[in-house]
Amino acid sequence: MSTPRRPRDPGDRRPQRPARPGDPSRGRVGRPQTPRPRAGDPDRPAPRRTAGTSPPRRRPARPASRPQPIRLADPRKRLRLAGMALVVVLSVFAGRLVQLQLLDSDALAAEAGANQYMPVVLSAERGSITASDGTVLATTVDAYDITADPTLFTPEATHIPDAPEQAAALLAPLLDVTREKVAGLLHLNAKNPRSRYALLAARQTPETKNRISELRTRLAKQADTKACAAQRRLLAKPEDQGGRSAVDTACTNPLAGVVYAPSKRRVYPAGDLAGNLVGFVNAEGTGTGGLELQYQKDLAGVDGRSTYASVGGRIVPSSGGGRQAPVPGADLRLTVDRDIQWAAQRAITDQVANAGAEKGYVVVQDVKTGQVLAMATSPGLDPNKLASARPEQLGNAAVQDAYEPGSTAKLMTMAAVLDTGTATWDTHVTVPNTLQRSDRVFHDDIDHETWYLTLAGVLAKSSNIGTIEAAEHLGRNQAEANRVLGGYLTKFGIGQPSGLGFPGETRGILAKPEDWKGSQQYTIPFGQGLAVNALQATSVFSTIANGGLRVAPSLVMGSTGADGRYTPAPAGAQTRVVTEATAKTLTEMLESVVTDEQGTGTKAQIPGYRVAGKTGTANRVDPKTGRYSGYTASFIGFAPADQPRVTVSCVIQDPVNGHFGGQLCGPVFKQVMEFALKTLRVAPSGSEAPNLPVDWKP
Repeated sequence: MSTPRRPRDPGDRRPQRPARPGDPSRGRVGRPQTPRPRAGDPDRPAPRRTAGTSPPRRRPARPASRPQPIRLADPRKRLRLAGMALVVVLSVFAGRLVQLQLLDSDALAAEAGANQYMPVVLSAERGSITASDGTVLATTVDAYDITADPTLFTPEATHIPDAPEQAAALLAPLLDVTREKVAGLLHLNAKNPRSRYALLAARQTPETKNRISELRTRLAKQADTKACAAQRRLLAKPEDQGGRSAVDTACTNPLAGVVYAPSKRRVYPAGDLAGNLVGFVNAEGTGTGGLELQYQKDLAGVDGRSTYASVGGRIVPSSGGGRQAPVPGADLRLTVDRDIQWAAQRAITDQVANAGAEKGYVVVQDVKTGQVLAMATSPGLDPNKLASARPEQLGNAAVQDAYEPGSTAKLMTMAAVLDTGTATWDTHVTVPNTLQRSDRVFHDDIDHETWYLTLAGVLAKSSNIGTIEAAEHLGRNQAEANRVLGGYLTKFGIGQPSGLGFPGETRGILAKPEDWKGSQQYTIPFGQGLAVNALQATSVFSTIANGGLRVAPSLVMGSTGADGRYTPAPAGAQTRVVTEATAKTLTEMLESVVTDEQGTGTKAQIPGYRVAGKTGTANRVDPKTGRYSGYTASFIGFAPADQPRVTVSCVIQDPVNGHFGGQLCGPVFKQVMEFALKTLRVAPSGSEAPNLPVDWKP
């Protein structure tokens, strides 16, 4: 049942909207709905008007909103453009890939490795040098380089107008340098206005570093107070500064820019003990003198290598790299006896001073092994104070000086005469006051009447004329005598390397016998016209003490490698120079030099021990002018003469207070030999000296 539609009010002027098909609210039930004609439609009937009413008001027609169709671009064109762009990009990538993987792969890999992996040298620790008893003569310890950042000493950084000067005043006394030098290093200069590194002092001791560190810490605490903090806040506000340009001095730390860099330092705990022998290293820690130079390769070891990846200066953890550990240098153990070396240095230093001499040296040698027990030089050298050493102190004069030995060389002439059977110890020799040979008249040290001496007496009284006469009989003529004597001098090691291989060592001067001309062939037998070093001269006497068998001198007893294993040094080469019988006779002749009242070496006597030795007094060649000037005084001997153990030589150059070898070097020999015999616990002699006759009555 349908509800009847309410009749339309005549006053309702709203046009009735036609019902839409299927819309039940737009028409009557059961009546078909016809669409209402639109305005302007010819089929639309004119509106009906009721009498007395105005025509109905029309509502403006709304424009119909129809969706506009969207026109899309041709998709094929877009695909073609995208494809072309993709091909270009892939082509660039492919070309770059070919370049990286094929063309530049090796160079780029090397460059990448060089840029990414940073090489680091791991310095090997330098080996130590010790005396025979293990006393350390040279070793390496931790040290610190005192550095600074100059940019932290500017007025802007410190608020101190004279920060470098204030820091220099504090550091200079601790570093033992001048204030001006330190301040100059802390100032930025025009050549390097942005320098952030200045080396103030290299290889300082931990004690020095600790003193600087404590001072810096104290200044930092002093500056870190509430009052100082308030001053700095005031300074940070320009409107409140009131013309202030810096904080108070008590509120500053001028050492804030000081930095410590770990380093290594070569030190010599024994000071000047064997300093000329041990030598020294340069600023880079490389051996530059003495044994430090000679055994540089063994002492230095082998540096290690380490590589690590670095990005922006920072190490990348777990990024590969590699490490080759350094190999420490070997430790050298010398043949030098610490106590004997000390006694030798003290004795020669005192006598050089007493004689007003230029220099002097003492050598102590074991006659059986050839090992050098001491080698002392005056003036000496303390390698710890290298900067203050004079040039003449830097070497080892005992092996670097070549000097004419004088009468100590007569031992070799007598050895040749005895060993060839030319004469015996008791052969009679007539010695006049003068002797004319070649273009020269020869004399002895003193004027005398004609002497009637045995060959032993010629050696005891150190007669130049008697030695010339004995040497002349070595051959049928002078040329042959020269060849015979020259051969013995060579076997004794004259003109030859001693065997040490010490840096700067001289081999001496010995001309070939065929070149001995004029008076030289007569001066060489008594020790002028040839040159030796002190070790060579010592070795001559050690050869006689060792029964005529020469053992090459040595300074190194052995070495301990990085693996801790000790390796003894090879024994010195041995050379038979004269027979044992000749050596025994020469020993007894040398005893007469010391024991006989006419001998020149009486000051070398040692109670309880038989001593064999020889004095030497030679004209000295001035190395600056090449002319004779002054004297070379010497004494060389060994003891106990009946069972020789030690040889001691003393040489003093250019003395002023006296010049005879027996007078100046005899006491030095006695002092050092007595000490050495006691140190080595050598028993006194068990027999008396033979006291060979030195003269005869015509």
